[in-house]
Parts: sequence; structure tokens; C-alpha cells
Amino acid sequence: MVRGGPLQGTYRLRQFHFHWGSSDDHGSEHVVDGVKYAAELHLVHWNPKYSNFAEALKQPDGVAVVGIFLKVGKTPKPEMKRILEVIDNIKTKGKEAPFQNFDPSILFPKSRDYWTYHGSFTTPPCEECITWILLREPIEVSPDQMAKLRSLSINAETEPARPMVDNWRPPQPLKGRVVKASFQ
Repeated sequence: MVRGGPLQGTYRLRQFHFHWGSSDDHGSEHVVDGVKYAAELHLVHWNPKYSNFAEALKQPDGVAVVGIFLKVGKTPKPEMKRILEVIDNIKTKGKEAPFQNFDPSILFPKSRDYWTYHGSFTTPPCEECITWILLREPIEVSPDQMAKLRSLSINAETEPARPMVDNWRPPQPLKGRVVKASFQ
């Protein structure tokens, strides 16, 4: 669950996913003062005042996404260990692995400072239903941890291997959107 800040009420976690680049100098879907990060984690929440996720997608206050930047440094993030272990079971398209009793808040940075704006999903059909909450402080992951994400493939097991990289959308024009900060 997530609540507070720019949100009215409590939103329920639906899923989380990562976007990353083929190298450490790009991969995040948001850019801050010209800085691109190696990856960006999205924790997708929906407003339970609507009957289901599909209904929430149709509402301007239907979805809240917490975005966390990943930068590559020397120190591995121990909290990523469980996620990265499961990757070995889902290396190719169509694979599934159980993943229960995980609290994604352990991935958050120490600071809860954020930027927020109303926008859209970054994948088609890009519904305009999201309150974005982008945490200012990135989390640090090791080169080996990023390599593990990049070891995934977009092909089925029986098809030629094609690495899953550059699964991010470039930043879009603001189009009059107002970005607010929780900090000075």
C-alpha cells in the first residue's frame, strides 16, 4: 500500500517492474537535470475506490506509480537479492516463478523526498491515469546486479536468444504538466 503525499486515500500495490538500458548511462524513463540512470523501478498501485484495476485505468486518480532510480556503483543492494535469484527461473518469455511475501518497501532509499506530477503509463496505450511519485535519491546496485537484469531474454526458450535491454521509453515533452517537489 502507499498513501500520503499527493494521494487522497490508500492505493494498493498491483505489480512492480524495472526498465533498464544496455549500458549504465541510460535506462531510466525519467531524467533529472540531464541525468539518466541505469534503471528505474516502478511500483504500480491502484485506487481501490474503483472496483478493479481495469476500472482504475479509466480514472484520473486511478493509479499511483512510485518510481525509484537505480545507479550503478560498487556496492550491491542486498535487498535486491531475492528478486535477482528468481530471475534464473524466468530467463525467457512466458516463464513464471512464484514470488510471495515480498515487501518492496525494502528497496526504497533512505530519503523519502520526491517529485510528483500527473501523467501516463510509459507503455501503450499510455493511459493518462497516473499520479507519479519519483523518489529523489537513487538506490545503488552493483555492476553484477545490473548484469543479472540484462541477462533476461525477450525470446521464448525455443527461439534464438535476444537480450532484454533498452526496455525504456525516452522522456516525453511536459505538455503543460506541473512537476512539484516535496522538498525545497
